[in-house]
Amino acid sequence: ARIGEVTRKTKETDVKVSINLDGTGICRSNTGIPFLDHMLDQIASHGLFDVNVMAKGDLHIDDHHTNEDIALALGTALLQALGDRKGISRFGDFTAPLDEALVHVVLDLSGRPFLAYDMDIPTERVGTYDTQLVEHFFQSLVNTSGMTLHIRKLSGKNSHHIIEACFKAFARALRKATEYDERRMGSIPSSKGVLSRA
Repeated sequence: ARIGEVTRKTKETDVKVSINLDGTGICRSNTGIPFLDHMLDQIASHGLFDVNVMAKGDLHIDDHHTNEDIALALGTALLQALGDRKGISRFGDFTAPLDEALVHVVLDLSGRPFLAYDMDIPTERVGTYDTQLVEHFFQSLVNTSGMTLHIRKLSGKNSHHIIEACFKAFARALRKATEYDERRMGSIPSSKGVLSRA
């Protein structure tokens, strides 16, 4: 089974994350940040991953540290679950609509962390969630997973719709990238013969 499990404990947060890349879309999350729980559910549901996230953080300050450490742990769990990446498709892309919003995500499980983020979110908050934390979530996830990730808003006026379309597109792109390519017959999808963070 392609499963990654990570515990991350600091003075600011206590985070436990697991991901099963060959799951059925089950999400169990309790982060203390309701909107983030909703977005983690999008990753699980649309990626068909089983995702478990339990987090306690210094939310009396703000959501920043908890949001960041969940993403760092999730990226590390993804890195574990991918292993040597033999046989995977490696690349994924998806464009997800949600009413007036349309977001395009392209990713490469290359071992090289890079984020290109072009998302104009019109409001500072959705509920209590600071919309600046969307970029920070994906930057943190990219840093630990070793993923190249491009996110671009094509249209949208409603902040909730834009962010949710982003997470849905990310989930579907990641699902494509982590699925097995039968023609590859278990080989590593790189002309170098290796995909790693090194």
